[in-house]
Amino acid sequence: MAAGLPARLGTGHAARGLRGRRLAHSGAAARLQQEYDAVVIGAGNAGRGAAYLQRAGLRTAVLEKRHVLGGAAVTEEIVPGFKFSRASYLLSLLRPQIYTELELRRHGLRVLPRDPYSFTPLLEDRSPPRSLLLGHDMAQTQRQIAQFSQKDAQAYPAYEAFMGRLVSAIDPLLDAPPVDTAALGQGSLLQRLRALRALQPLLRAGLALGRQLPRYYEVLTAPISKILDHWFESEPLKATLATDAVIGAMSSPHSPGSGYVLLHHVMGELEGRRGAWGYVAGGMGALSQAIARAAASRGAHIFTEKAVCRVLLGRDGQAQGVVLRDGTEVRSKVVLSNASPQITFLELTPQEQLPEDFARQIRRVDTRSPVTKINGSGSPAQLPGCPQRPCCPLPHGQPLPHHQCSIHLNCEGTHLLHQAYTEAAGGHPSSRPMIELCIPSALDPGLAPRGCHIVSLFTQYTPYELAGGRPWDEQARNAYADTVFDCIEAYAPGFKASVIGRDILAPPDLERVFGLPGGNIFHGGMSLDQLYFARPAPPYSGYRSPVPGLYLCGSGAHPGGGVMGAAGRNAARVALGDFKRR
Repeated sequence: MAAGLPARLGTGHAARGLRGRRLAHSGAAARLQQEYDAVVIGAGNAGRGAAYLQRAGLRTAVLEKRHVLGGAAVTEEIVPGFKFSRASYLLSLLRPQIYTELELRRHGLRVLPRDPYSFTPLLEDRSPPRSLLLGHDMAQTQRQIAQFSQKDAQAYPAYEAFMGRLVSAIDPLLDAPPVDTAALGQGSLLQRLRALRALQPLLRAGLALGRQLPRYYEVLTAPISKILDHWFESEPLKATLATDAVIGAMSSPHSPGSGYVLLHHVMGELEGRRGAWGYVAGGMGALSQAIARAAASRGAHIFTEKAVCRVLLGRDGQAQGVVLRDGTEVRSKVVLSNASPQITFLELTPQEQLPEDFARQIRRVDTRSPVTKINGSGSPAQLPGCPQRPCCPLPHGQPLPHHQCSIHLNCEGTHLLHQAYTEAAGGHPSSRPMIELCIPSALDPGLAPRGCHIVSLFTQYTPYELAGGRPWDEQARNAYADTVFDCIEAYAPGFKASVIGRDILAPPDLERVFGLPGGNIFHGGMSLDQLYFARPAPPYSGYRSPVPGLYLCGSGAHPGGGVMGAAGRNAARVALGDFKRR
């Protein structure tokens, strides 16, 4: 099979056979109507909120511009026979209410939990070189940590409990709109009462943290390096934990506020286990399909290759539907946008309808991204990430436990992460990038032909704009991918020879293909100045926009990105409340 495939595939090699294909039971047989109660722009997570709108009785349509549903949560056959979670690749943060309320298991969702979940091999001159394996078995995890520090091994359970209490305290804030501060100050009596009720989760969070509130405040505001230095002394452990604090963020472990990004990545839940991550059987697109089926089973119409070019406004400035790229008008009483705030308000909304200050704030949102995603396919006799070097052969080609993990490379110390960040901040792709390598086919063999595997490489740091104005052309992409592959080869000799195809998505590609502004996987940085009250901009953090009837329901709204579904669920509830009042 390898002989018939190119050695390298660039970003333009999408699977032609998938183009135009409609999802079964997703409204494919339905004809686009001229009028609906609600229109959702974009099928990110298969149209966040559409199932809730339709369930409440609103005739709803989802309009997706690409040939495949799901936004960044898609499965695509980039190399024939290999199915990739092309952008998003792990599941944890999806709100548990959505699992149950939309009956996602009944609609085909199957999650493959990972345990162990994190593996960090070390490049060091000793035989055998050491590695750090973290899993849900606390005793085993402590034995792994003790290789580097007995003190850290003893402190780790207390650290986990400390972070768990903070997660439990702020968890309810994810499932409700932020407090409407404008209504508190100058709204009607009814609006003020609603705003006061919205304060309750915030107050409960503070009460739950009690005397420890100052320490937790430090976690939210300080550099993660400062927090981890307080708890631990071993660099491999600190660097491994710090990856969750910088992932998707153009920041260093020494950047203030990086502690919250870590918290955002440990507040998920999988199969009832807090902080667990897993693969979606069939790739991340299977999650989007399950959500689409949940909406379609209630009567929602879901379409691909229907690109929206403008939000349609009435004479009173109220959103009244959308205009498609081919000129088709689709009328509706409310419009929800899964697109980023930048696309929604600066491209799709008539600018004369927006307050100048609001548009200015949207333009100023920090969307810098350090991420280049590389998807690789191969037919290896051995897989990367084995604890011995040279890479140990696999018995009968069977994956070992650590192959199901997120394999962290170039993570021997936090100084390496900072160095990689510094290079990218200067416009240069990192010479020794942070690499999170996953092998989904180790748990889900149906993603690749028998005896073959796929690898997902989430890498940092790469700038959106290269120094000297150089373009992110094919040469630049392949040069960076070669650097990444050389790094992997150092840990797992033979890796490069096993790869028969690769798909390289630099920050501009993530923006172009998936509509991620600046290539940012969260539609905007998850820094404290861009969260809660300020996401996407005050005082429009409650999903409503300056245009009546137009709501933001994607990752650029509270509480942010990460395949959570919370913004869509919350926005749908706000839109439904307004719809009923009207």
